[in-house]
Amino acid sequence: MQTRLSPEHQSTPAGQQAQAVLRQCVHCGFCNATCPTYRLTGNELDGPRGRIYLMKQVFEGQAPTRTTQQHLDRCIGCRHCESTCPSGVPYYELLAVGQPVVDAAVARPWRERLLRWGLRTLMPSPLFTPALRVGQAVRGLLPEALRAQVPARSPLAPPVWPDARQSLHARRVLMLKGCVQPGLRPHIDASTARVLDALGIRAEVASSSGCCGAVQGHMGDVDGAKVRARRNIDAWWPYIVSATPVEAVLVNASGCGAWVKDYDSLLADDPAYADKAKRLVALVRDPGEMLPAWLPVLKRKLGRKAAAGSLGGFTFHPPCSLSHAQRLSSAAKPGPIETSLRELGFEVRLARQDSHQCCGAGGAYSVLQPEMSRQLRDLKLQALQPEQGAESAASGPQVIASANIGCITHLQSGTDTPVKHWIELLDEALSH
Repeated sequence: MQTRLSPEHQSTPAGQQAQAVLRQCVHCGFCNATCPTYRLTGNELDGPRGRIYLMKQVFEGQAPTRTTQQHLDRCIGCRHCESTCPSGVPYYELLAVGQPVVDAAVARPWRERLLRWGLRTLMPSPLFTPALRVGQAVRGLLPEALRAQVPARSPLAPPVWPDARQSLHARRVLMLKGCVQPGLRPHIDASTARVLDALGIRAEVASSSGCCGAVQGHMGDVDGAKVRARRNIDAWWPYIVSATPVEAVLVNASGCGAWVKDYDSLLADDPAYADKAKRLVALVRDPGEMLPAWLPVLKRKLGRKAAAGSLGGFTFHPPCSLSHAQRLSSAAKPGPIETSLRELGFEVRLARQDSHQCCGAGGAYSVLQPEMSRQLRDLKLQALQPEQGAESAASGPQVIASANIGCITHLQSGTDTPVKHWIELLDEALSH
């Protein structure tokens, strides 16, 4: 696609990045076929091709409008278009530079500004969990629209972590401290630590680490996201360069993992952190990436249950951040999570159709675009439910599993079927 950048964008990093992406696009439209928002509305401007044209116009000098901003806002950032594109256009790189340019030129209504500020400020904050507990306590008294935005408290028993006095393993991994997951589902981190303990690996959390920065980055606060990235690198660095360095930085929320794996790009122009970010990124792993190497020990631990294939079944929803950002699962080739858990004896099912289509969570998308988010959630839940009589007796009760806290929370808001992280199911199998 030919581009003629306007003078104001010709020499800027954002303009140069936009031009590099735009020139790869051949305007074929394959991306629209898998775009969740285009499939909902049928509006060309709610698909990747239309949004690319909108951003092209902006970088060529046309003044953006509120309509431009709204169509860009409706993008979930699932990156399914990137998996579909035959030319390999990195659409998300264009959106990352285009959206801030539009936001700088178009003033948002004050309520929208307040909501976005609140999300950027509260979600990564230590105040998130206390605020969540207050919201959950009064949830039944809230108006329906507001009640839908407050996740119900998990009915699970309090999480139990491995006894630190008995988990003095020589092998170590770092875990992301995170922000919303400890409040929404602390069981995921506890289950991860217990599985690692069973493998002879100690899970450690740097106390001064925190939110990965994705919430801020996805809403245009790139500087705030960089501050978060630097803070985590500083917290993790002693563990990386010590005489007995950690084996990996394990991030069990695939959305956070995708963001941390881009720290090297985020901090590429920072001379003090660029090299550190590259070294860190080389260590970042989703637990699904490490699962194949864990199989021999897990099979021994599970014993006859694994050999008999009697570990039960679940329907797996691969998050977009796992499928399209980290490329750890695809419709054409099952990823290491699906294949490894099947090898261990789990019955792993996928959605009846569009198994890698977005569920509508998208970080803060479910709050910023609640109507479209709910429509996508309901479509995904319909596809995840087994066909009548499809479950075998050995499958046990129906469970939905995923790999990202946002997807888990969002899907659970629309169903009574338990929705868990797959590592919770592995932990349960090891514990019984």
